[in-house]
Amino acid sequence: MAVCSSPQDAEQFQCSICQDIFTDPTTIPCGHNFCMVCICQHWDSSRKTSCPLCKKHFNLTPESLDINREFKEIIERLKRVESPVQPGVVACDACTKIKRGALKSCLHCEGSFCKTHLEPHNTVAKLKKHRLINPVENLGDYICSKHERPLELFCRDDQMCVCLSCTIKDHRTHNTVPVEEESEERKSQFGRKQAEVHLMIQNRIKKIEEIKTSVTISKQSSEKERAGYVEVFADLMRSIKRCQRELLEVMEQKQKAAEKQAEDLIKELEQEISELKRRNSELEELSHTEDHLHLLQIYPSLCRPLDTKIWTGISDTHMKEDAVRRAITKHQGFLSDVMVKMTGIELKKIKKFTVNVTMDPETAHPKLFLSEDDKQAEFGETRQPVPDNPWRFNKCPSVLGKEGFCSGKFYFEVQVKGKTEWDLGVARESVNRKGIITLSPRNGLWTLWLRNGAEYKACDCLSVSLCLKVKPQTVGVFVDYEEGLVSFYDVESMSHIYSFTGQSFTEKLYPYFSPGFNNGDQNSDPLIISPPQ
Repeated sequence: MAVCSSPQDAEQFQCSICQDIFTDPTTIPCGHNFCMVCICQHWDSSRKTSCPLCKKHFNLTPESLDINREFKEIIERLKRVESPVQPGVVACDACTKIKRGALKSCLHCEGSFCKTHLEPHNTVAKLKKHRLINPVENLGDYICSKHERPLELFCRDDQMCVCLSCTIKDHRTHNTVPVEEESEERKSQFGRKQAEVHLMIQNRIKKIEEIKTSVTISKQSSEKERAGYVEVFADLMRSIKRCQRELLEVMEQKQKAAEKQAEDLIKELEQEISELKRRNSELEELSHTEDHLHLLQIYPSLCRPLDTKIWTGISDTHMKEDAVRRAITKHQGFLSDVMVKMTGIELKKIKKFTVNVTMDPETAHPKLFLSEDDKQAEFGETRQPVPDNPWRFNKCPSVLGKEGFCSGKFYFEVQVKGKTEWDLGVARESVNRKGIITLSPRNGLWTLWLRNGAEYKACDCLSVSLCLKVKPQTVGVFVDYEEGLVSFYDVESMSHIYSFTGQSFTEKLYPYFSPGFNNGDQNSDPLIISPPQ
């Protein structure tokens, strides 16, 4: 347990005569404490038995004084404490027995002193000239390492603290000012700095709120989206169960019908067997008769054919495969509806990443005519007088978007209504623009094309023919740069057309458009970038 809680508390254990911790403390009648030796010497020198503090007189002799044993025990415990100086308080360098907190640090003496040991700096004329500062631990940082003098000046040319000796040689011609002056000037700049820091803090607080709001909105959106998917899969499961139930019911009805048919057939066969056995018995009996006239008379009736069926085979009474096919086909129709619903949810989600895309005239083929707002492109027969710069397509009727993307997600839509030929997708920045170009990811192009009005292909490393139930009127293009994903959608029918997956993008990606050649005005309609919604 600590004896004192602060350096100030330690002063109550100091003798006011020797200014040090009590040695054999004694208490005089007025209640003040002194070292036994100190009070005796004081009385001997003054020849008066009075209190040095309150000046009260007593009829006492040194021999009549006793040591305050309890107080002495407390002091002994205090002495065993390594230091009463609290963390963060600079200790006095002059204190020997108990380290008290320093009141000031002296740059000339290169030491820190408590109130008692600082007294000479307040009374001695020579020491009064010393430079005192608030107590510091790292006092060496305030002393010039070269001249061992206080760092009292600041060199504005070299932006460093110097001593007076430094200004005589190394910094003689430099602009030096007292450190206090430079410090005050720096402090005057703190207001602006604090304003900047405050603004940064406010911006970050605002950003935190935005993130929290975004998380809340995202959570609500996710819950709504999750509910949509749960409903879709619940419908799907119900459809599967319904399809299974209907199929089993048909199978059971077929089986019952087959069993009934089998029972009827068995009865008929058993009746025919009985008739055949009877005929066989008659034949067996007549074969042993001696009545030849009777045999000849009944022979015609025995030779008449029996009224029986020709049992060449029995038809398969089990359910035909077409029943299964009909059930699966019915379920496939439902699955198509489910896919439309899921794609609708997916499209609604990715449309949040819609960007405002325009076409770049600097990249357009000379025969491509762009609208004033750079949102439409159509092929013309007249070549425009444009410079053949390195980034312009000169053979393929193509054009890139002005905006490039090197991270994140983006989405845009293009109207292809009325066209019999077009190319759409994205291209990397370094894509070749001269000569005939092969559309392929190897060449930096991720595209779909339409040819001859009905032939759709995904221009993957190996072209993939696409069978689309509905001819797209507006095509949506979605890119997730980090995921390496490029997806195409039929916006009106809300169906997924094709996706390039597992791609590795290392350059900017630009929207890629080609309205194709006119083909005798059969493909004269323009490609139109839909406005962002």
